[in-house]
Amino acid sequence: MSIFKGSGVAVVTPMHDNGEVNYEQFARLLEFQIANGTDAIIVCGTTGESSTLTHEEHLDVIRYCVKTVAGRIPVVAGTGSNCTETAIYLSREAESAGADGLLLVSPYYNKATQNGLYAHFKAIADSVKLPVILYNVPSRTGCNILPETVVRLCRDVENIVGVKEASGNISQIAHLAAISGGKVDIYSGNDDQIVPLLSLGGKGVISVLANVAPRQTHEICQKFFDGDWAGSCKEQLDAMELCEALFSEVNPIPVKKALEMMGLIDGGLRMPLSRMEPVHAERLEKAMKTYGLL
Repeated sequence: MSIFKGSGVAVVTPMHDNGEVNYEQFARLLEFQIANGTDAIIVCGTTGESSTLTHEEHLDVIRYCVKTVAGRIPVVAGTGSNCTETAIYLSREAESAGADGLLLVSPYYNKATQNGLYAHFKAIADSVKLPVILYNVPSRTGCNILPETVVRLCRDVENIVGVKEASGNISQIAHLAAISGGKVDIYSGNDDQIVPLLSLGGKGVISVLANVAPRQTHEICQKFFDGDWAGSCKEQLDAMELCEALFSEVNPIPVKKALEMMGLIDGGLRMPLSRMEPVHAERLEKAMKTYGLL
């Protein structure tokens, strides 16, 4: 059974100006998400600035998220690393904290061969009982998990159940869907490709857009599942200008600025991320107004 179906928010990690995690604002975001129909919380992923959280902070944010959500919707914890042993440690701790599933990004910087990826992900999955979603984002990692490797892992390792596909390569994703035999839960990792992924049999999206538009992102998925494909497509197309503005600078700079505009967080970032350039912030504000968020 899938960990979740529909819209999972890749939630930001709010921070004070001094860089410390702002748990008060984090709790507010989690309640905002649940109240507006988000189907799952994905914590400590790319959008959550996991790459600059210490291991202690990383696990504290996961624990706080699990405690605050309190079983109302699934919590999927990002516990990937380019070090297999570190990923095993984080994954075991997330399991102990009560997470419902894990999101494992492919190794970055040191990268790996396809056989290395297989051994890496299998070792992590074998160390826990939680279901695992692989995370393919070659634009950030420099490492592409090929469809054949994804299928091999999902067939060979019982608790590897799916992949967040953020390659942007629709042909590759279609090939994955064609050879998977229904063994792989495919989630869109790109907000501008939700409907195309659903049309290939995808289970939903792990979304940046959902941070600011949780109800609308849920509806893109739900309308598709309900057979209202035209309505789903319209919702997708209506969101395109905002999706583009949310990626006018590297994620999560724009989405944190958007949440700041909405009064939900203060917008603090960890270096080397920097405040949004005024010209991009102006574009983002215009898109949010057009979309009805401001």
